[in-house]
Amino acid sequence: MADVFERRADLNPPRERLWKLIESTPWLDWLLLTKRPQNAAKMVPWGNSWRKNVWIGTTVENQKFAELRLPHLLALPASVRFLSCEPLLGPIDLTKWIGSGAGFPIDWVIAGGESGPKARPMHPDWARGLMRQCQANEIAFHFKQWGHWVPAEISGAPEDAEEIAFDDARSVRMTRLPKKVAGRILEGLTWDQVPVGAS
Repeated sequence: MADVFERRADLNPPRERLWKLIESTPWLDWLLLTKRPQNAAKMVPWGNSWRKNVWIGTTVENQKFAELRLPHLLALPASVRFLSCEPLLGPIDLTKWIGSGAGFPIDWVIAGGESGPKARPMHPDWARGLMRQCQANEIAFHFKQWGHWVPAEISGAPEDAEEIAFDDARSVRMTRLPKKVAGRILEGLTWDQVPVGAS
């Protein structure tokens, strides 16, 4: 894993090899995830005619990063544009970018909580909010994981739950569990939607 759009001269040779590999493998969909979508247009060699097997995504942890990164992402003429909202650290309202003519469409949203020893809890309403926005606008939605914190009502261990306070949101009883045990069920379902690629 690497951010191919990081502005570093030592990455230029590997980037050139990557572009050639993408061009020589049209049967593969290449998912390029970046925190630097503002660099992508200048770094790819395809101008306004991107390869059909290139999907471009950006990390969007909260509304602040949606505001910073989405205008750049949605200006890119890739076959698929996607958001990685993981770790989801706050609510995200996509209204201004959905169906507004604010660029190319959002095709896919991947959401999930944080894992690791210092994992921060994800409010269930943040994930539900993204899911509902996707449902209402026919955007593919993938819920990857709760991370290390899961709502007590679905944890299987409510007696171990803690009351977690969130800024500007209701508090929630949550249980800290290993991420595989915490699972990835949201609103009673597993969300594995994927957009149809153009290649």
